[in-house]
Amino acid sequence: MKILVINAGSSSLKYQLIDMETETVLAKGQCERIGIEGSKLTHKVPGKEDYIRQTPMPEHKVAVDLVLEALMDEEHGVVKSADEIDAVGHRVLHGGMVYSDSIVVNDDVKRVIRECFDLGPLHNPANLTGIEACEAAMPGKPNVAVFDTAFGMAMPEKAYTYAIPHEYLEKYSIRKYGFHGTSHNFVSKETIRFAGLDSETAKVIVCHLGNGASVSASIGGKCVDTSMGLTPLEGLIMGSRCGDIDPAVAQYICNKEGKDINEVLTLFNKKSGILGMSGGVSTDFRDVKKAADAGNHLAEVALDAFAYRVAKYIGSYAAAMNGVDAIAFTAGVGENDAPMRSEIMSYMGFLGVKLDEEVNKASRGKEALISAPDSTVKVLVIPTNEELMIARDTAALTK
Repeated sequence: MKILVINAGSSSLKYQLIDMETETVLAKGQCERIGIEGSKLTHKVPGKEDYIRQTPMPEHKVAVDLVLEALMDEEHGVVKSADEIDAVGHRVLHGGMVYSDSIVVNDDVKRVIRECFDLGPLHNPANLTGIEACEAAMPGKPNVAVFDTAFGMAMPEKAYTYAIPHEYLEKYSIRKYGFHGTSHNFVSKETIRFAGLDSETAKVIVCHLGNGASVSASIGGKCVDTSMGLTPLEGLIMGSRCGDIDPAVAQYICNKEGKDINEVLTLFNKKSGILGMSGGVSTDFRDVKKAADAGNHLAEVALDAFAYRVAKYIGSYAAAMNGVDAIAFTAGVGENDAPMRSEIMSYMGFLGVKLDEEVNKASRGKEALISAPDSTVKVLVIPTNEELMIARDTAALTK
């Protein structure tokens, strides 16, 4: 069974074709600058030179057609016809309060995705466009929507409800949803498998740390809490997002600077986080680390604050679950930054956490148990694979 995984953005489209018999990637690539001058397709097949094609892509339908042409190309392709592709799995940001699992796309699913445009204004319109482009390019081929918010929909009411008048939940569906859900779902389950934990009772905390960052708590692979909220702005300090903040700060800045709330939210989303804290050094943790090592005090504080905030969330989630069996690090920083993992875990002595520092230093981008043998909690590095999670859900629903 071969699954095509699509992640459509407003002007981009990333894809992977995965053979589900072996869960190997046959080909992957992306279309850039859709609807913009200078459109380009980059197609990668293991063992072959990259195939790059620069051609106009006025809309996503044209991009999907080009992807199919590349996949079937005599020299660069991996299938002889689109008939060999069994189904298409789509990353969709928001399913609102309607969908808590992946689902085969029909008119009602598309209606819900459209109704969630307000909740995911940057992603949902593009995600729907990608679905409709695939429907047009491959009529009759099943499409599956894999919602990034689905994992968080398992949270109990006490975890997802905001302490505001209840009418706003009823009228506008204002609640905590959580994001990076496909990643948290994959990593929590892979942690249970790799660490040999009980699949029904394992208490796992996943730290998805990158330019966007979030922490989740799950029991038996089911989410009980997660750090992002109605939007990805809540929770950890991130590359350019502020994370948790006193809401009155927004009003204070509005009054002092003569800005409106939309301008301040743009500030919180795009100019804050480690970028803002470091005095504008970068959103890239590697650049901020170099600045800190060179004596930039603000950069040092930004990284210290990031580690501190992650540690606070881990501690609170250990309390929420009345214990923790495993803590997993994933995504760009989580998988590759051994000193950051070590600093975060230095707060976890009260849980009996002990790292094997040599193993930790040697672990980059591959599955590894980095805790010491006498640690009471297993600590792991688990590379995320959202595309494989999407493919698995798609295969399960369309077999």
